[in-house]
Amino acid sequence: MSTAVDDDLWSAVGDPTRRRLLDLLLGAGSATATSLSEHLPVTRQAVAKHLTVLDRVGLVHATATGREKQYRVDEAQLARAVAQLADVGAAWDARLRRIKHLAETIQKNR
Repeated sequence: MSTAVDDDLWSAVGDPTRRRLLDLLLGAGSATATSLSEHLPVTRQAVAKHLTVLDRVGLVHATATGREKQYRVDEAQLARAVAQLADVGAAWDARLRRIKHLAETIQKNR
């Protein structure tokens, strides 16, 4: 697993508009930038730029249909992102348990 790829992935999903786009695409199955922009307080051009970022990290893929592109979520890449998030959560849970244990030990020794 490459840190640069992971950093790009997390940077992409760190934006609330891009997370909303992923939600909309998961609900719809596929959609165009135009149809997605109807559900967001940003322009079609802004939506297209956000979709380009998501496409670059592999979270969505575009298929040309006439003058527009249909975007669809890459569920395998999304599953990879979810697994990474679960790993980060588990690591932080372990750290917090150690901190709690240390604090309880200090409290006992006072």
